[in-house]
Amino acid sequence: MVDQPRPKILVIGLNYAPEMTGIAPYTSGLARGLRGGGQQVRVLTANPHYPEWKVHSGYGGFRNSTDDQGVLVTRLAHYVPARPEGIKRLVSELSFGLHVLFARWYEPDIVVMVSPALFATALAMIRARWGRRKPIVNVWVQDIYSLGMSETSTGGGLAARLITWVEKTTLAAAAGVVVIHDRFGEYLVGRLGVSAERIEVVRNWTHVGAGNSTNVPATRALHGWSPNETIVLHAGNMGVKQGLENVVHAARLADEQNRPVRFVLLGNGSQRDELQALGATITRLQFIASLDEAGFQDALSAADVLLVNEKPGVSEMAVPSKLTSYFNAARPVIGATDPGGLTASEIESAEAGRIVLAGDPQALLDSALELGSDPELARSLGENGFRYRTDVLGEAAAIDRFASWLRTLMNRSLTHR
Repeated sequence: MVDQPRPKILVIGLNYAPEMTGIAPYTSGLARGLRGGGQQVRVLTANPHYPEWKVHSGYGGFRNSTDDQGVLVTRLAHYVPARPEGIKRLVSELSFGLHVLFARWYEPDIVVMVSPALFATALAMIRARWGRRKPIVNVWVQDIYSLGMSETSTGGGLAARLITWVEKTTLAAAAGVVVIHDRFGEYLVGRLGVSAERIEVVRNWTHVGAGNSTNVPATRALHGWSPNETIVLHAGNMGVKQGLENVVHAARLADEQNRPVRFVLLGNGSQRDELQALGATITRLQFIASLDEAGFQDALSAADVLLVNEKPGVSEMAVPSKLTSYFNAARPVIGATDPGGLTASEIESAEAGRIVLAGDPQALLDSALELGSDPELARSLGENGFRYRTDVLGEAAAIDRFASWLRTLMNRSLTHR
């Protein structure tokens, strides 16, 4: 009996390695994992630019292709605004989508489209549905745009209706939809009309290695962190939905109350300059530029507390990808967020930290002081998070589940034919 050829898979996503934060580690991890399982995998992506919103050194050009662990990665130039807000963010997505629309796809059997970016995904869906060859399409939903607009109070009523229509129409055209949380699936069914049988839940996994040999005293000395102060570290994007003004205000309160706490914002993003200006006179606030992977993991492991901070009102639009790295570092987590939201639910499921109300800087400071003064509690919460990372957020199991879902879509397509 002759074995059937394996399907050709094309992954389309705006972000890919070497970007270290956000969606890129999952897109690149999936592509590499599927290739490691024997699949034929290609990727269409942009030049790395996130979270700095500046094309990384060594990259650029209109189009170029490289090999990434057996995955052929084709990078397409797109508009990268220094401040990705409003119309500039939309133009950025559309520019990538237009390049994808006219790029060579190599006749895939299955296309996995990663959203964000929604508008690029919508343009790619037009190609998939109206092109000569019609592949099976799965959309991988990492953020829900329509929900995000309402939770961050961006755009007006007309913009919200347009976003909802684009999102609903794009998902309706897909054979399958992968979401990263059960509550995402419930929203897609209840509000966007996606049928439940077309949805699969695949949790985002921990994408950093479990082994950790950080020299904590040396790392703390490198960043100027005193052994006598509690370091509260927020790592990753500094954008609107993070609402990091709350952290600046908490650091100001620590100054005023002479508390042994330092709040550290590690990374980059569209709001960094404004946050630095707001906190220019605060001594217990520190900004650190993006680090390489080893330095990033060392910083997480050397901090006393890891922080997820969200703008008041943000609740259901996304599960912060930083949580997987936080749990891996075995440090207690504070979630300054909606107590009923996804972030709080994840931290509570892991029994890995404390939840305080979003936009309450005094509550954030008090929680940091509690964890800093109770090493045994901090150690216990950190161990719980690491256990959750090992038992629930394993990479191999997640990629196997994704691959199984793609096989299910293939089998459904063959049955329909």
